[in-house]
Amino acid sequence: MRNITDEEFKIACRYLFLSMAIEVIQKDQTTLRNNNIFKISEPYIAFLEPVIRKAVEEIRELKQLTHVNNLKVLQTDRSEQFTEYTFYAKRKEKKRNHFNAAIRKKVLVIIEE
Repeated sequence: MRNITDEEFKIACRYLFLSMAIEVIQKDQTTLRNNNIFKISEPYIAFLEPVIRKAVEEIRELKQLTHVNNLKVLQTDRSEQFTEYTFYAKRKEKKRNHFNAAIRKKVLVIIEE
């Protein structure tokens, strides 16, 4: 089977890691709401709102691109150190192993954007 193009791969990767970043931010927001970590947690919760909004807008655009290009990403294997994802696009595929620490780093970079 042929490999997917670089452009399709970039779209699929961005979609994958951005969705992970949104999940992390939402989890942090829930933790802030439910726990008394700070004496006044409302400013921190309010700070995360526009970040989530911006990420959700981008993920909508990426979702449309994935639909148009018929892109799919599936987690096909996972170990303690590596996670394998298979990227599918129009009868093409690409398997990619990601070091779990590198995944964390990519998600961190997206959050810092």
